[in-house]
Amino acid sequence: MITEFAPAKLNLYLHVVGRRDDGYHELDSLVAFAGVGDRVSARASDDLSLALSGPMAEKLENEPDNLVLKAARKLADACSLPAKAHLTLEKNLPVASGIGGGSADAAAALKALIRLWHVKPLEHQLSELALSLGADVPVCLKSKAVFMSGIGERLTPAPALPEAWLVLANPRIPLATPPVFKARSGPFSTPSPFEAAPASIQDLARLLRDRRNDLALPAISLVPAIALVQKSLEAQSGCLLARMSGSGATCFGLFAQEDEARLAAREILLNEPGWWVAPAPLIG
Repeated sequence: MITEFAPAKLNLYLHVVGRRDDGYHELDSLVAFAGVGDRVSARASDDLSLALSGPMAEKLENEPDNLVLKAARKLADACSLPAKAHLTLEKNLPVASGIGGGSADAAAALKALIRLWHVKPLEHQLSELALSLGADVPVCLKSKAVFMSGIGERLTPAPALPEAWLVLANPRIPLATPPVFKARSGPFSTPSPFEAAPASIQDLARLLRDRRNDLALPAISLVPAIALVQKSLEAQSGCLLARMSGSGATCFGLFAQEDEARLAAREILLNEPGWWVAPAPLIG
């Protein structure tokens, strides 16, 4: 059995910088990851199958075709192999929540199957395959801090990020990405990557405060509870910055210390026991 971790993806900032003729939006985003996520396992089998487990598994039970299975078929086709594997997805992250759960699962499936099938696709082939599965799959294959541009296909290494802790919080309200982009209006932003590595988590927070998530307001117009989630994080002792990730509805709080993050997560859950809340280290 081969197992790969599928960490939650975080857009530390997200600027919408334009729109292409095909309707897709051009983005500029600093993407990092959190030490909480799903797990994808693969073992040899005579056919292709997927088993679901974990606290969020029931949210996927009615899906006709999971991204994990699509990833397996595409990789098998690209490598001229029969798609034979038994896959298990341990689903811990909320679905349709702006932290790349499905994309991270697809990326983890690709990594696990590359090891299981002993294949070595060329880097550009793997990148194209990943992008065909979704705009966030290429960055989830990297699973480290990068600046993401284009529709997600252009990845540039980011400077080293300082050690930090996070609290992720979601009101357990799914929010699909297309309606959020549709609700966005107004002028486009400018790309704002930075070159120098932040000297401290406080420096990173200052850099992020000069940037934003352009999808936050349209997402809040669709799911007003997002504003409450962000305010709950901002109210916690030690929170340096609170922001929505991706197209929502998950928000994250940035903390310097593990004990501050864990205490904040407990406090939020005491006040909002129906939310999904998780403390985790920042994977930069």
